Amino acid sequence: MQNLFGLLDIWNFRFPLPVALAIMATIGYLVGRRGRKLSNELVQRSKRELQHAKSVAAELENIVWGIRKSLAKHHASVTRFKDRIGKLHDDQQESHWKNLCREAEDMLKPTMQLAAQIADAYDKIRQQSSHLMTITEVRSDPLTNVKNRRGLDDVLQTQFALMNRYDTPFSLVIFDIDHFKDVNDVQGHLQGDRALQDIARLLDEQVRETDIVARYGGDEFIVVMPHTDLDGARVLSERLRSNIQENMSITVSGGVASAMQEDTQDTLIARADSALYHAKTSGRNCVSLHDGTQITILAPQESLSEF
Repeated sequence: MQNLFGLLDIWNFRFPLPVALAIMATIGYLVGRRGRKLSNELVQRSKRELQHAKSVAAELENIVWGIRKSLAKHHASVTRFKDRIGKLHDDQQESHWKNLCREAEDMLKPTMQLAAQIADAYDKIRQQSSHLMTITEVRSDPLTNVKNRRGLDDVLQTQFALMNRYDTPFSLVIFDIDHFKDVNDVQGHLQGDRALQDIARLLDEQVRETDIVARYGGDEFIVVMPHTDLDGARVLSERLRSNIQENMSITVSGGVASAMQEDTQDTLIARADSALYHAKTSGRNCVSLHDGTQITILAPQESLSEF
């Protein structure tokens, strides 16, 4: 009982019992409220990660079943062909051998199709494996819980492989927080960290399921947009910028670029970075686009377009 009254002294100020109880209740409420906020954020992030994992698992299952069905069908054809060979003898008529040759030619086309399907499945599995890596901590930024540089490299490597093999387009945008140094200098680094976390969460919530958000370094974020050409990336990037402006007390500038056949990871990012610099020098809180030859700034009303 004495310990209880010792606690009610509240740092040796010896408040009356009702006041001390009220103070303790208020402290408990604030701590509980913050705990609930953190818990809700964790639940929401876990839900997104679970949905992502389910999507990856479903895609991998579809790949496996497709290959399994094709292999079973092809195996039956190969077995029949093998049995035909086993029944033939050296003294068989030439017509039988010609029929066998025709059957072999007939099998060649589905065999090549199966080989192409397996190659396609390999690329898809590689892409889904890259998505699985986003769930693992080794490829996640510890502060923002989005991809880190290593995870981004894996994603870009996969996207370039798909583009080179199937001519599949993809684009990316680099976002940079406007006047972020002022946030750290005036409000402190803790507030700067919170701003990074809030932007990462907002980007992660607003992008499509197939898009990937990564922290590129410092106050820069990259959003990779698979199966998206330059026009689609333009609309989505402006929409993301607008959402940050509407929901936060800070703004971002962005640079958009779409991958080309002669590109590498470095040249693609360099082109987007040039567009970002253009946006910064054009007044900030805007998005610029590099089409490979010139850089143009996007009008804010373009965010109203449907994508």
